[in-house]
This record gives sequence, C-alpha cells and structure tokens, in this order.
Amino acid sequence: MLTLPNLLTLGRIAAIPALLATFYWDTPAMRWTACAIFTAAAVTDFFDGYLARRFNQVSAIGRFLDPIADKLLVAALLLFLAAFGRFSTLGLIPAVVILCREILVSGLREYLAELRIGMPVTPLAKWKTTVQLIALPVLIVGDGGLPGHAVTLIGEILLWIAGLLTMITGYGYLKAGVAHMRAADEGRF
Repeated sequence: MLTLPNLLTLGRIAAIPALLATFYWDTPAMRWTACAIFTAAAVTDFFDGYLARRFNQVSAIGRFLDPIADKLLVAALLLFLAAFGRFSTLGLIPAVVILCREILVSGLREYLAELRIGMPVTPLAKWKTTVQLIALPVLIVGDGGLPGHAVTLIGEILLWIAGLLTMITGYGYLKAGVAHMRAADEGRF
C-alpha cells in the first residue's frame, strides 16, 4: 500500500480539505494558493499511474483509489465553486452534467466489472479531462485573482466545452454499457 504511486493518490485525497479551506478567505493570494493546490493534486493523477506502470507497482488498492480520488477532487471543487459563486448560474449546467456523468460511468464500471468487462478510457475522454483540468483552476482564480480580466468568463467557456465533451463521452460509455447488459441478459456472458 505504501508505494509512491499510492501515496500520490492518497495525497490527492488529502489535498481536498486544504483546497476547500482556501475558499473561506477570498483574497487573490488564497485564490492562487487554491490554484496551486489543485494543480499539484491534478499533476499527481498523471504521475501516480505513470510511476505505477514504470516501476511495476500497479496494485489493486491503486486501481481502486485512483478514480475515486479524481472524482472526489473534481466533485468537491465543483460544489465549492458553485456554492461560493465562482461561476454564473448557467455554469451550473455543465457542472451538473460533469457530476452526473461521473456517477454514471462509475456505476457502469462497477456493473461491468462483475461481468469481467473493462471499460477503457477513450481518447475523447482524455481530452474532456484535460479541458476540465484547465477550466477548474481558471475558475478557482477567477476575476478576483486577476482583477480587470475576464478570467471567469474564460473558465466558464472551458467548463461548457468540458460539459459538452462529457455528454458525448458519457453517451459513448452508456451505449457500450447497455450493449454489454443486453448481451448478459441474452446469456452471451
């Protein structure tokens, strides 16, 4: 359990309370601190998987915790961005789409795992994650971190792009999952 990749994943989870605490002091310095915490946590998502594969330290606990850490980080941050008014009410739409897709994909993966069917991440889903991981720190900093700039607007546009990609990839995963469910019902598994 105490391999470097697993420690990075656990660190991502541990960063969440520190990230959320920064929202209670709305100063430019705290916004930049939150941005740094989120960015560091997001970077560990790349390195934990890379190091696990590179040093042959892939583990069951790592495969279990990694997607959970990602979802906890993004979900908690989206909720706090909304609660603290860091984007408009229209920005709630892609935020809810992103949260719902994460729940859908988690449920599908859990069900398909019982059938011993993997659901690999698609290239478009990686693009979705990339856009999302750019939008979120932009929204963290917002106009309060760079007065006189339309940073929040840029963040919301990126969030909408991530939301659109989320809908497309969510539909793809759902379609593949339903096909496997039908095959299971027909006794082909």
